[in-house]
Amino acid sequence: MLRTRITDLLGIQHPIVQGGMQWVGTAEMASAVSNAGALGMLTALTQPTPEALAQEIARCRTMTDKPFGVNLTILPAIKPPPYADYRRVIIESGVKIVETAGYKPQEHVDEFKAHGVKVIHKCTAVRHALSAERMGVDAVSIDGFECAGHPGEDDVPGLILIPTAADKIKIPMLASGGIGDARGLVAALALGAEGINMGTRFCATREAPIHDAFKQALVENDERATELIFRSYRNTARVARNAISQEVVAIEAQGAPFEKVAHLVKGARGREGLLSGDTDHGVWTAGMVQGLIHDIPTCAELVSRIVAEAEAIITHRLRGLVR
Repeated sequence: MLRTRITDLLGIQHPIVQGGMQWVGTAEMASAVSNAGALGMLTALTQPTPEALAQEIARCRTMTDKPFGVNLTILPAIKPPPYADYRRVIIESGVKIVETAGYKPQEHVDEFKAHGVKVIHKCTAVRHALSAERMGVDAVSIDGFECAGHPGEDDVPGLILIPTAADKIKIPMLASGGIGDARGLVAALALGAEGINMGTRFCATREAPIHDAFKQALVENDERATELIFRSYRNTARVARNAISQEVVAIEAQGAPFEKVAHLVKGARGREGLLSGDTDHGVWTAGMVQGLIHDIPTCAELVSRIVAEAEAIITHRLRGLVR
């Protein structure tokens, strides 16, 4: 068994956390990961209202008696979601672990901490991790440039970002981005992290609530099959390469404003594709770790395999190198 500050902090068996993935972090996904001994994560804004989130939390509790968390991502918007109401539901539902991400989370961190909720904050830079530590979060999850979703604008890969952060922060840290097997877990531990956060890899599992066509695409794609969109808008996102992402990149290259691509990248359009199986219908999030995905196991099979192989690497291969 791999015991770290993350397993102790979160009350989980294995130092593996499921990413808070929009449209994917449902009760089916989170409960399957938690039942495997890792930490499953519901995504608050996947639910259309705070009341729907309360129902999803209750539904998840019927599927697992293990710890699970909720991701609350705060993004600037002209008409933002009712973040305070989502936060209230999380607290009133008795959830004890939250992953925050995004823009100015201080008020949310303060309120969660006041109610005894453990907070993990997702970061893409060491300076952001240090800021989160000062805010009082319990742990950080730091995303290398390889990650799916928003890698920030610094383009620092995990091999540099993780140990640099480990040198400077004192609270436990999860490594995220480009991790999908036992080698990634062992490497993350060696670099100074106390566990890993996986998003794309968990999408290619039996329980992930997306169409099988997307899971098969993750198996068939290699590490080059991603696209960086929104670079010119200083809001870079890594998505799977498809007809839509290539069109977005081409429009951006012409210097066009965001309004020219908005219809292509709508979240609702992406969700329609995830449900219908049309991998070219909208943009969909995937990381470079696609190159390490070769099958579609259950969450239990995936977690147990990663842990068993990690223990074997540590106890046999690495120990055998020391003379």
